[in-house]
Amino acid sequence: MIGCVAIILLQFSAVQILSAQTKESNAGRIENGVYQNSTLRFSCRIPFGWVDRTQTMQAPDNSSTSQVLLAVFERPPEATGETINSGIVIASETALSYPKVKTALEYFEPLTEAATSHGFTAVSEPRPFAIGAAQLVREDFSKPRGKLTMYQSSLVMIRKGSIISFTFIGGDSDEVEELIRNLEITPISPPRRPKSAPAHK
Repeated sequence: MIGCVAIILLQFSAVQILSAQTKESNAGRIENGVYQNSTLRFSCRIPFGWVDRTQTMQAPDNSSTSQVLLAVFERPPEATGETINSGIVIASETALSYPKVKTALEYFEPLTEAATSHGFTAVSEPRPFAIGAAQLVREDFSKPRGKLTMYQSSLVMIRKGSIISFTFIGGDSDEVEELIRNLEITPISPPRRPKSAPAHK
């Protein structure tokens, strides 16, 4: 799944334009242009008119250890264009697949290796990044595409035994920042300790 998260393979078929109707799956749902995942407690607003390729990006073997939660693009990936095809890809992997990875920061070692092996250049070091009160780790990449440059930012958090990665692609860094602002994450508070009963005198 690292290859799916870090390098967006734009080879799909069957265009599906996003609409206002509700779409549901076990991995969350899209309603009124917003992807919502109540289990992992985050949501992401989808730019109007983007195409949904979530199903076509799933692993062909229906792997239970990784899953693409959301894959949306500005235009059909197979359609030619004179600009970078912007996109948002959100994926989940079981943390058990990476026994040596204990923090989101450690996940960037295999992610960066996969990205650079496919022609991306890291333009920043992995660093803490806040979405509201939630803390993630972020790294930025770029890759020449002819006369254009693709910009990509990857955000990662570990939640409920899963490594959640958020990948944002755009034609410049400002566009990527604008896409990231579509993401909202609800912090998960640690369980409260039960109050001890008052001692009887």
